[in-house]
Amino acid sequence: MTLPLFVAVDGPAGSGKSSVSRTVARRLRFAYLDTGAAYRALAWLVLESGIDSRDAAAVITALADFDFEVGTHPDEYYVRIGGSDVTEAIREPRVSAVVSDIARIPEVRQYLVELFRSIAAASDRPGIVVEGRDITTVVAPGAPVRILLTASEEARMARRSAELQDHAAETVGELLKKRDQADSRVVDFMNAADGVTTVDSTEFDFDETVDAVIDVIRATTNAG
Repeated sequence: MTLPLFVAVDGPAGSGKSSVSRTVARRLRFAYLDTGAAYRALAWLVLESGIDSRDAAAVITALADFDFEVGTHPDEYYVRIGGSDVTEAIREPRVSAVVSDIARIPEVRQYLVELFRSIAAASDRPGIVVEGRDITTVVAPGAPVRILLTASEEARMARRSAELQDHAAETVGELLKKRDQADSRVVDFMNAADGVTTVDSTEFDFDETVDAVIDVIRATTNAG
């Protein structure tokens, strides 16, 4: 069986990883995998179960009940835990506030990395765009296409504020900074590793960013 083309996309919060990757997948007729959704879904499960997100042992135990399902068709995206749709719930600020606690646990990361690899390998599409925080260095360091999608802090804050219009800009900015600071202790998502192509979208609009990512894919492969 021919494995799908693996397109790995890294980047900090607010860089547009999810929306850009999903649109790229749609245009190329690839599958799409939002790895951050898995960390968020586990964080949601931990909160719903009344577990302290800083209690690593308890979080690891919760993996036994982590019945996770994610839609990989770019037009049929969903996240489910035990059959319950949590697509919107995992984006709540309370989940964002603790997801870094979950993500820094080595056993959790190892478990989810294997899950991501298996989901990608099982795709029946010609390629899959996999986006997250350490995809180019840990999940798929040998992927044929590896991209670091980034932007200035000001641009990222503005984009995240636009996504979360119900929340004050100051709150959004503070959450973004905290996510960056906490996650930077686990992975380096601001600097491209060897062989990774940087796409800086600070001066790009959304469509230009999508085009830039597709250009990288096409320059590296025959995907286009």
